[in-house]
Amino acid sequence: MKLHRNLVFAVVDALGSIFNDGEYADKVVEKTLKRDKRWGARDRGFIAETTYDMVRWKRLYSEIAEVKAPYSRANLFRMFAVWAVLRGIDLPDWKQLEPVPARRIKGKFDELSKIRKYRESVPDWLDELCEKALGDNLWTKEIAALNEQAQVILRVNTLKTTKENLRRVLLDDGIVAEPIKGYPNALQLAERANVFVTQAFKDGYFEVQDASSQLVAEFLDAQPGHRVVDACAGAGGKTLHLAALMQNKGQLIALDIYENKLKELKRRARRNGAHNIEPRHINSTKVIKKLHGTADRVLIDAPCTGLGVLRRNPDAKWKLQPDFLIKITKTQQEILRSYSQMVKPGGKMVYATCSILPQENTDQVKSFLDSAEGSDFSLAKEHKIYASKSGYDGFYLALLERK
Repeated sequence: MKLHRNLVFAVVDALGSIFNDGEYADKVVEKTLKRDKRWGARDRGFIAETTYDMVRWKRLYSEIAEVKAPYSRANLFRMFAVWAVLRGIDLPDWKQLEPVPARRIKGKFDELSKIRKYRESVPDWLDELCEKALGDNLWTKEIAALNEQAQVILRVNTLKTTKENLRRVLLDDGIVAEPIKGYPNALQLAERANVFVTQAFKDGYFEVQDASSQLVAEFLDAQPGHRVVDACAGAGGKTLHLAALMQNKGQLIALDIYENKLKELKRRARRNGAHNIEPRHINSTKVIKKLHGTADRVLIDAPCTGLGVLRRNPDAKWKLQPDFLIKITKTQQEILRSYSQMVKPGGKMVYATCSILPQENTDQVKSFLDSAEGSDFSLAKEHKIYASKSGYDGFYLALLERK
């Protein structure tokens, strides 16, 4: 592979924004790719994939390069040199890339690869926390799986098309998508592609959604004609899935504390042809109280650490802090106790997170069931999804029934 100066410089600039300024990797990459309209698909792919790769392995590369935060531009070029050498890429004779002892880099890589926190590039506190929570064996397998690049998975929008028809339409665009056993509406791309520019996407035939995430709406068992509340709807990935499962029949109330996310949901709903969605902004406790005891189904896709989706958001490893887990578990319990009151007698509720930590999952459900608000609920079933076992994102799902 030949390295091009403008592309490498774009990667280094992006890393500076992510590592030093605390910006989100996906936003930085999106902004960086707009810098030069002359960049083709291969150029854009190099920038995006190299940036994410270096974010994912930040600790390992910085240890090998012997640099520390805050990272100067020279430090970032040293880390880039490590990335290139480990991939067998010849370094060009640029003044920014000082001569690199390749044998020393590889020797240090071999040495550090024996230690999990370096090999898998995680902070000490996170490595210790997850080992204690999951056990050495499961955590070792799980973090290795979470460091792999995520596949591109589509969810077929059954309000507009079928899986077979979408496969044919995508094939006309040169995109090969294969069904996944056990995931009724999922298609996995054989090779990465920018599916957002396809006519099929513009026509609302699909959404990009990981296979594990697609299990959440199905777990709720929402039926056409039900009154369903998606209590933490966000921009509506799971809301849209629920609308399809309900065949646009019944009422689907999408709640969120962020009004801008609900605006995005409205836009997506129009494209999807989902007509039974009613977004409501949670601007006071009255919004929840008005719905007490009225919903057949309630989905609580709770805010969490996001440790199950590190493949998609590798920068979360560096943004997470120990005190955040304390704050988020308190928030999760408050949400569970408050929002569960919307479930009517005989109704069902799903509590879900994209985390793999028991503190956010089984412990939360047990604590809720032991509380006054959870006393008339029972756990019907739960599903712990690990990336190391499923090949997809880590998730937790609990189905609770109200007596």
